[in-house]
Amino acid sequence: MASSGLIDSGDTSFIIISTALVFLMTPGLALFYGGMVRKKNVLSTVMHSFIIMGVSSVLWISVGFSLAFGTDYGGMIGSFQWLGLNGVGMEPNPDYSGTIPFLLFMAFQMMFTLITPAIISGSIAERMRFPAFLGFIVLWLLMVYYPLAHWVWGVGGFLREMGALDFAGGTVVHISSGVTGLVAASILGKRKGYGKEPMAPHQLPMTVLGAGLLWFGWFGFNAGSALGANGLAVMALVTTNTSAAAGALAWTATEWIHRGKPTILGAASGAIAGLVAITPGAGFVTPMSSLVIGLIGGAICYFSVSVLKAKLGYDDSLDAFGCHGIGGIWGALATGIFASASLGGTDGLLYGNAAQVGIQAIGVVITIVLAVVATFVIMKLVSVFTPLRVTAEEEELGLDISQHGEQAYPDFIGSGYLPAFATAVKTVGAPAASGQPGK
Repeated sequence: MASSGLIDSGDTSFIIISTALVFLMTPGLALFYGGMVRKKNVLSTVMHSFIIMGVSSVLWISVGFSLAFGTDYGGMIGSFQWLGLNGVGMEPNPDYSGTIPFLLFMAFQMMFTLITPAIISGSIAERMRFPAFLGFIVLWLLMVYYPLAHWVWGVGGFLREMGALDFAGGTVVHISSGVTGLVAASILGKRKGYGKEPMAPHQLPMTVLGAGLLWFGWFGFNAGSALGANGLAVMALVTTNTSAAAGALAWTATEWIHRGKPTILGAASGAIAGLVAITPGAGFVTPMSSLVIGLIGGAICYFSVSVLKAKLGYDDSLDAFGCHGIGGIWGALATGIFASASLGGTDGLLYGNAAQVGIQAIGVVITIVLAVVATFVIMKLVSVFTPLRVTAEEEELGLDISQHGEQAYPDFIGSGYLPAFATAVKTVGAPAASGQPGK
């Protein structure tokens, strides 16, 4: 991005607001996921997103930003030139930040590193040990997110040089996290009783509130990626809302036809599917193209969750792969189909450039391979130091108590917890008086 060297107050104000909006998406995701699990696991699920806000922020300013956007090494990774934000100041950077402070560009990109690993937590909810989760996330950011962000967005990154289009994170955020979630869930194995016991969401209003916050925050996610208060940001905002609306309608209609009744969980999931699908092309496609992208995205994500998941038998707890992995793949390919040079980018298949679809497909495949291989290696490495999965007894009791010693909805007598709660916390894992395993 060219820079005049001067800060524009309007652009700066807009990106500050967009940064705050993207930040809000991670607490929104915590609510979205938290409402979808059983009540004995709601706090542990929310904790995954919340703790990432701390871990990822510290790691990003320490080393992540430099690895993602520092001086290129062979198209593969950035240098350590901005380690600890050394040299990242309040003036614009001619390669990245246009008319906004370079420090603000860093902060905006940091918010992407919060939401991306939080998405993964939806696949492993209700069964992964908290210490293993923390170790996994740190290694995943270092081995997957930072290199991939450099490949796609960093000056000299090989996918960027190839011409792969990713306006706001279809490959970097959604495909990487969705595919990672699928691999991690497969290694952990299914939840106890999966397919045999009811595992319905315990608090759908919480999930809908989370979906609303995600939709709201996504305007900063996509429109903010224009890095200025300009026409491109407006176009990204309009395409984002259009695709989200189309995705919600498509999922609802498909579910209504397939199952006989429309559900609020389906409408919320469809909106997320539409948002995911438009992310890579938000600033590259027209509003009518985004309508098609959202409609198809909502429908295919519904079938991936309702049909493909059942046929293959994997336990992706909260459908991170079904919405983000599948939706991200479709969105990346759709960008190659619908991209229009009239918006300042590159033409896609619809406008006579069939090669762009091939370039997008290469980016998709490379992202999938990186996520699969790295996730397998990281899971095996973490398992050397700590068990990945809670015990059967801890899973039965719930991760809120077994991992964190607290409940979201405790029973009260007067002002204190029921004695049974305290007893359960103390005795988890201990043999019962009869000699049988405690429960």
